[in-house]
Amino acid sequence: QVQLVESGGGLVQTGDSLSLSCTASGRALSNYAMGWFRQAPGKEHAFVAAIDWNGGTTDYVDSVKGRFTISRDNAKNTLYLQMNSLKVEDTAVYYCSATWPPWNAERIPNKYEFWGQGTQVTVSP
Repeated sequence: QVQLVESGGGLVQTGDSLSLSCTASGRALSNYAMGWFRQAPGKEHAFVAAIDWNGGTTDYVDSVKGRFTISRDNAKNTLYLQMNSLKVEDTAVYYCSATWPPWNAERIPNKYEFWGQGTQVTVSP
Protein backbone atom coordinates (compact mmCIF):
# COMPACT_ATOMS: atom_id res chain seq x y z
CA GLN A 1 0.00 0.00 0.00
CA VAL A 2 1.24 3.48 -0.88
CA GLN A 3 0.59 6.70 1.01
CA LEU A 4 0.40 9.97 -0.92
CA VAL A 5 0.87 13.53 0.33
CA GLU A 6 0.31 16.57 -1.88
CA SER A 7 1.91 19.96 -1.38
CA GLY A 8 2.35 23.24 -3.21
CA GLY A 9 -1.16 24.61 -3.37
CA GLY A 10 -1.96 28.21 -2.62
CA LEU A 11 -3.60 31.45 -3.68
CA VAL A 12 -2.42 32.97 -6.95
CA GLN A 13 -3.69 35.43 -9.55
CA THR A 14 -4.90 34.74 -13.07
CA GLY A 15 -1.95 34.06 -15.34
CA ASP A 16 0.37 32.97 -12.54
CA SER A 17 2.11 29.61 -12.22
CA LEU A 18 2.06 27.03 -9.45
CA SER A 19 3.82 23.71 -8.99
CA LEU A 20 2.25 20.84 -7.09
CA SER A 21 4.13 17.88 -5.69
CA CYS A 22 2.94 14.49 -4.49
CA THR A 23 5.32 12.44 -2.37
CA ALA A 24 4.79 8.72 -1.98
CA SER A 25 5.77 6.45 0.88
CA GLY A 26 5.20 2.83 1.77
CA ARG A 27 5.85 1.50 -1.72
CA ALA A 28 7.90 2.66 -4.66
CA LEU A 29 6.13 5.14 -6.92
CA SER A 30 7.40 3.21 -9.95
CA ASN A 31 4.87 0.47 -9.16
CA TYR A 32 2.02 2.74 -10.20
CA ALA A 33 0.59 4.86 -12.92
CA MET A 34 -0.30 8.23 -11.41
CA GLY A 35 -2.98 10.81 -11.90
CA TRP A 36 -3.96 14.30 -10.85
CA PHE A 37 -7.63 15.05 -10.27
CA ARG A 38 -9.40 18.14 -9.00
CA GLN A 39 -12.63 18.81 -7.23
CA ALA A 40 -14.39 22.14 -7.26
CA PRO A 41 -17.07 22.93 -4.64
CA GLY A 42 -20.21 20.93 -5.28
CA LYS A 43 -18.68 18.91 -8.10
CA GLU A 44 -17.27 15.44 -8.59
CA HIS A 45 -13.59 14.56 -8.93
CA ALA A 46 -12.49 15.62 -12.41
CA PHE A 47 -9.57 14.21 -14.36
CA VAL A 48 -6.67 16.61 -14.94
CA ALA A 49 -3.66 14.57 -16.05
CA ALA A 50 -2.15 11.08 -15.87
CA ILE A 51 1.24 9.50 -16.44
CA ASP A 52 2.42 5.92 -16.74
CA TRP A 53 5.13 4.40 -14.58
CA ASN A 54 8.14 5.78 -16.46
CA GLY A 55 6.69 8.95 -17.95
CA GLY A 56 6.53 7.51 -21.44
CA THR A 57 2.81 8.18 -21.72
CA THR A 58 0.98 11.26 -20.48
CA ASP A 59 -2.63 12.34 -20.89
CA TYR A 60 -4.41 15.63 -20.19
CA VAL A 61 -7.92 16.93 -20.12
CA ASP A 62 -8.39 19.34 -23.02
CA SER A 63 -8.86 22.38 -20.77
CA VAL A 64 -5.30 22.16 -19.39
CA LYS A 65 -3.39 21.03 -22.49
CA GLY A 66 -0.52 23.39 -23.21
CA ARG A 67 -0.75 24.92 -19.72
CA PHE A 68 -0.17 22.00 -17.32
CA THR A 69 2.64 19.44 -17.34
CA ILE A 70 2.63 16.19 -15.37
CA SER A 71 5.96 14.56 -14.59
CA ARG A 72 7.50 12.17 -12.13
CA ASP A 73 10.83 11.38 -10.50
CA ASN A 74 10.69 7.77 -9.38
CA ALA A 75 14.08 8.05 -7.67
CA LYS A 76 12.54 10.72 -5.42
CA ASN A 77 9.19 8.94 -5.20
CA THR A 78 7.56 12.19 -6.28
CA LEU A 79 4.91 13.20 -8.80
CA TYR A 80 4.63 16.78 -10.07
CA LEU A 81 2.09 19.01 -11.75
CA GLN A 82 3.42 22.25 -13.21
CA MET A 83 0.53 24.64 -13.79
CA ASN A 84 1.07 27.73 -15.95
CA SER A 85 -1.28 30.46 -17.16
CA LEU A 86 -3.71 29.66 -14.39
CA LYS A 87 -7.36 30.62 -14.79
CA VAL A 88 -10.11 31.23 -12.26
CA GLU A 89 -11.77 28.00 -13.42
CA ASP A 90 -8.70 26.04 -12.28
CA THR A 91 -9.70 26.75 -8.69
CA ALA A 92 -10.22 23.43 -6.88
CA VAL A 93 -8.76 20.96 -4.44
CA TYR A 94 -6.13 18.97 -6.33
CA TYR A 95 -5.56 15.30 -5.53
CA CYS A 96 -2.85 12.91 -6.64
CA SER A 97 -3.73 9.26 -7.03
CA ALA A 98 -2.10 5.93 -7.82
CA THR A 99 -3.32 2.97 -9.84
CA TRP A 100 -2.10 -0.45 -10.89
CA PRO A 101 -1.10 -1.71 -13.43
CA PRO A 102 1.63 0.90 -13.88
CA TRP A 103 1.34 1.07 -17.66
CA ASN A 104 -2.28 2.31 -17.63
CA ALA A 105 -2.53 6.10 -17.33
CA GLU A 106 -6.24 6.15 -16.51
CA ARG A 107 -8.75 9.00 -16.74
CA ILE A 108 -11.46 7.39 -14.59
CA PRO A 109 -11.29 8.18 -10.85
CA ASN A 110 -12.70 4.77 -9.87
CA LYS A 111 -9.67 3.09 -11.45
CA TYR A 112 -7.39 4.67 -8.82
CA GLU A 113 -6.93 2.82 -5.55
CA PHE A 114 -4.88 5.30 -3.54
CA TRP A 115 -5.45 9.02 -2.98
CA GLY A 116 -3.76 11.87 -1.20
CA GLN A 117 -5.55 14.28 1.11
CA GLY A 118 -5.62 17.08 -1.45
CA THR A 119 -4.17 20.58 -1.70
CA GLN A 120 -6.19 23.74 -2.36
CA VAL A 121 -5.46 25.83 -5.42
CA THR A 122 -7.27 29.16 -5.61
CA VAL A 123 -6.91 31.46 -8.61
CA SER A 124 -8.20 34.99 -8.17
CA PRO A 125 -9.26 37.26 -11.06
